Order: sequence, then C-alpha cells, then structure tokens
Amino acid sequence: MDRIGIGVLSHAHGHINTYCGVMQGFGDVDLISCWDENRERGERAAKNFDLAYCASPRAVLDDPRVHAVLIGSETNRHAEHVEMAAEAGKHILLQKPMATSLEDCNRIISVVVKYGIKFSMAFQMSHDPVNQKIKSLLEENEVGNVAVVRRRHAINVLLNPDFVNGPTNWHLDPVANIGMFFDDAIHAADWFYWLLGEPVSVIAEIGDIVTHESPDDNGVATYRFKNGVIGILFNSSTTVAGVNTTEIYGDEGTIIQDYGDAPSTAAPRSPNARALRLIRKGDEAWTEFDLPIPASQGDRIAAIPRPFVDYIRGISGLAVSAEEGRKSVEMVLAAYRSNAEGCRVNFPLSGEPNI
Repeated sequence: MDRIGIGVLSHAHGHINTYCGVMQGFGDVDLISCWDENRERGERAAKNFDLAYCASPRAVLDDPRVHAVLIGSETNRHAEHVEMAAEAGKHILLQKPMATSLEDCNRIISVVVKYGIKFSMAFQMSHDPVNQKIKSLLEENEVGNVAVVRRRHAINVLLNPDFVNGPTNWHLDPVANIGMFFDDAIHAADWFYWLLGEPVSVIAEIGDIVTHESPDDNGVATYRFKNGVIGILFNSSTTVAGVNTTEIYGDEGTIIQDYGDAPSTAAPRSPNARALRLIRKGDEAWTEFDLPIPASQGDRIAAIPRPFVDYIRGISGLAVSAEEGRKSVEMVLAAYRSNAEGCRVNFPLSGEPNI
C-alpha cells in the first residue's frame, strides 16, 4: 500500500491533533475525514487539518478511502470505537490508556484478532532514541545484574487552569478516565514492561495531594518483576521541573537518564547537557552519550505517527500490541487496588479493582 487514507474517531484527546498536524506533512498519507461527538470541536479540527467532518462515526468507517483510523475518544469509550473500526476492517492507532477496565481490554484484543486488522497503542516511549539506547545497554549487560530501576514520568497539567476548566477536563472524570495517575502513569508502566518484562507484584500510594481537582494528582508504585528487579514508578500531574528521569542501579554500574519527561525537557539546561550517561565499576568518569534532547515533550508525541504509517504500509513491524496495552492497564489498575486496600497486590490481577 503506497498511500494510507486516515480517518479520525474523536479529537477529545489533544494528542490526536498533534498526529494530524504531523501527518499533513507525510507524502504517503491522505487525511480524509473525522467525527467528534462534540460537533464544534470536530468541525474545528476538520478545518485545521483539511478533513471532511462527518456527523457519525459510521460515515467515517464506511468510506473506502479510509484505511486506518486514529481513535482519541474518552478512555471509557475506546472499546466501543475499536469494535466499530475493526468490524469495518480499518487499522487502528488507539490513544492511551487502552481502556478503563480489563474487560474492555479483552474486548479490544478479541476484535483485533477476529478481524485481523493492524493495531497499535499510541505510546511514544519505545520510539524515543534514549529509551532505545537504555534498552540496548541492559540487553548488553553493561551494568551487570540490575537491582533497582526508578522512573519519573510527570506532567504539570493540573496546574493549568485551561486544562482543568476547559473541554479537556473529561480527563478528570473518574468514569471517563479513572484518574490522572491512570491517565499518565500508563506510559511508564508500558516502559517498565517493555524494559523488564512481567511484573509479579506491586505496592502503591496514590492520592489527590495538592490540587483537589482530580481523583488523584500524584502517586508512586513499586513493582517487583519476575527477574527480581524492583521498579519504582513515580507519576505526578503537578511537577514544575526536574532533571534526572531514570536511574538504573546494577552491581557493575549505573545508568542515569536526564530530560526524559515533560517537566525536565521544558526546564532550563546547560548547552553541554546530555540525555544519558553510564558509569561502570572502576571508571574514573561518566561515559556520556550524544543523543538528542527534544525541544519539548510535544516532539516525542509527534514521533508516533511515522512508525504507525510504516507499520500499516508493511515497511516496519514497530507497534505496541493490544496485549501490551492490556498489560499496562493491568499494572496501573493493580497499583490502584494496592492503594485502596493498603496491601501488596500480586499479578495476574483478578477481577476489577474497587477504586
């Protein structure tokens, strides 16, 4: 397939607008049409990205020019829209989180398999060159046996009145999206699973600590993985600035990643700043890797469409599967259960947590 026709089911999630803006510059993509339950938002997006606005999702899906759809609806509606798109034979890029329940995750996996469509979650962390280098360093055993990995993945949206009071505030609705920890820690959960594999347990503290605008605004989850590694996931929606994003401690060395999330990328930094460094036992200095630091977190988000289009065209196999999407949901839902019940929670997660 030389050219891909793209349709959109909902611009509720703002990242969809970023994807459309990037795809406008692709020579192998045609942006065809969009639907949005909020007609004003949909018509505005249609004008901005030269899309035809459709009055129903079915009108987007019935168009034979549309080969794939971007789904950016509220999280609790993902399964409904994935089912519609898969039944219509459309390939899918689904905004994260995959769904608000494991039951809906299973529905999505089932229809992806049933209709044989290509599917990817819109996770950017595995596309980041720095994260890819971290993964290769671990695979090459550069720091020996790893004991602890700490990852901060933070944003500051709950400090932004426009986010809290504008149309994006569906993110704060526990029915539509559970909570901001669920919404954003899902990225780091996916990163941990991609890097370390299967978790065996989690213990967590999650709360609405400083803003009182959302079911939660900060949280820490400590995972134990099958390989024995302890993973510490810190997520915040109220972080103003930061530097070190990832710390990996092994018995032969240490890896430090800086400027790997939104607050740190936006923070002031020296002209000689480096994104990644490594020190091994006996070294007298850090080894620094000359890898790009994006100008903003938006640049990382903008990196998602190209691999997706290449995946649909059969040029690349790089995608985040529905099964991986489910795993990240399971990991974060288990953290919520741990927080609610005040205890360690084991995997696999049984039933839906009472959040």
